[in-house]
Amino acid sequence: MKTWKEITESPRRIAEIYGTLMAIALTVYFFVMYAVGLAHVLELRLLNLVILLVGVYCALKQYRRTHHGEMNYFRAMAIGVGASTIGVTTFAFILFVFLRLNDNFMQHIVANEPMGEYLNPYIAAAAIMIEGVTSGCFVTYVLLNWIGTTKVSDPVGYSD
Repeated sequence: MKTWKEITESPRRIAEIYGTLMAIALTVYFFVMYAVGLAHVLELRLLNLVILLVGVYCALKQYRRTHHGEMNYFRAMAIGVGASTIGVTTFAFILFVFLRLNDNFMQHIVANEPMGEYLNPYIAAAAIMIEGVTSGCFVTYVLLNWIGTTKVSDPVGYSD
């Protein structure tokens, strides 16, 4: 049986680990805002971007650590996009379940949002997922250009 350290330092599990951590952070943040009564404030969704930024940054740092300081651009891009996709998709599913179970909150959204009359739990969760995955791609792209990579993969079939 593998130890926790062996699992967390496996280069093949970086996206899953950090995606799960992002999903937990997004879920905890949402439920804290819901408990405080601020879940309806749209501007607070910008902090979701901070959660994605930190999660992708940590995933890329872990990738660099497990690859002896090397960071291949396209593999690192796959790690960042994969981690954010796992995190956001899991959060969107949790939000979908919450909206299905909490009809009062869904009715509050329908009554108070500009396009609320067209929303249901399916559309709301899908919109969150699309917005989050797009934000994750953007965050990964920006971070990879800010952090810098050591090399880009050679094209397949390229010869001198």
